[in-house]
Amino acid sequence: MKLTSEQRLDDGVLERGFTLGEIPGILWTPGSASAPAPLILVGHPGGLQGMHPRLAARARHHAAEHGFAAATIELPGGGDRPRSAAAEQARADLRRAVEAGEPVDEIVDALVLPLVEKAVPEWQATLDALLALPEIGGPVGYEGGVISIGIRLAVVEPRISAAVLFAGTFVPGALFEEARRVTIPLQVLLQWDDERNDRQHALDLFDAFGSEEKTLHANLGGHTGVPSFEIDAAARFFARHLN
Repeated sequence: MKLTSEQRLDDGVLERGFTLGEIPGILWTPGSASAPAPLILVGHPGGLQGMHPRLAARARHHAAEHGFAAATIELPGGGDRPRSAAAEQARADLRRAVEAGEPVDEIVDALVLPLVEKAVPEWQATLDALLALPEIGGPVGYEGGVISIGIRLAVVEPRISAAVLFAGTFVPGALFEEARRVTIPLQVLLQWDDERNDRQHALDLFDAFGSEEKTLHANLGGHTGVPSFEIDAAARFFARHLN
């Protein structure tokens, strides 16, 4: 891991840019801590620069209010990372199929499964590097989307002990089946009127999760209308499971 930038924010939180090979990322750590901090991996749908204000708001709340470190990385094909011609074609096919009311299962598999296969090992490599830092000690949580990435991480990564997942993307059937193997505590956030999400599909996925402790937070509004109080709700969830 190579640090590329560093700034102390007005709430005392330290924000550092880093790269891990070709992968850019951002790490936020509390202004002061007496012991190594638990860590939250902050997921997003890609485009780290454009997502930065929202990601930073979540991360700074976790750091300033609860003493957690938080980190995010750019997804494969996102931001300035090399594009995949196959993924770009799958996105175009998906838009066309949705507009025409046609079946999308095969297209979703072609778009999402390769992303998960590449992104999850990158997250695990990032986790290795972050947990080697003296100021970070775990346990680890995962927050955000793409929900298929969160599902796979919850299944294969034993260091993740709780997750807040954002509904709102198509989930391949194979990942739907993997959701039945998820056993960590979950909080799932669903926008009831999300124009990018099939509500019933999201409810079916929530039902499929194998966790004994799982909570659904459903709010009225579209994809970008998540209420600000959900930031604090997620932080309280992690405070219960990471402290």
